[in-house]
Amino acid sequence: MHILIINGPNLNLLGSREPEIYGSQNFETYFNELRSRFSGIHLEYVQSNHEGAILDHLHQAGIAADGIVLNAGAYSHTSIAIADAVAAIQTPVVEVHISNVHARETFRHHSHLSAKCVGSIVGLGLEGYALAVSYFQKIQGGKTD
Repeated sequence: MHILIINGPNLNLLGSREPEIYGSQNFETYFNELRSRFSGIHLEYVQSNHEGAILDHLHQAGIAADGIVLNAGAYSHTSIAIADAVAAIQTPVVEVHISNVHARETFRHHSHLSAKCVGSIVGLGLEGYALAVSYFQKIQGGKTD
């Protein structure tokens, strides 16, 4: 099984960016923990602050991956292009947000991606990524590479 995690803008700053909202752990450290927890799954991780690069990763993974975990950050609330890319690919996508976007500013309450994804996980911190990977593991019947 091949799962791609895509993180969007400003998520490269996890660990130092607003730790009261996003926690104090950087994503690379957490990703290594995920790889240990899900050692039978091929996990891949990319991060980009650029909308077009996120589109390219979605298009490529839409062919190659069994599942995509997508935290598009603020693009979730603004990008029709990313929503269209999610709708255009065959690979299922789970939307993840580290913070509870519904308890934050009003503009964060709507995601253009949610209706195009198989599910959304919000407000559970970094553990949301593990829950998304567990979901894919379950729907794929435990299939590994």
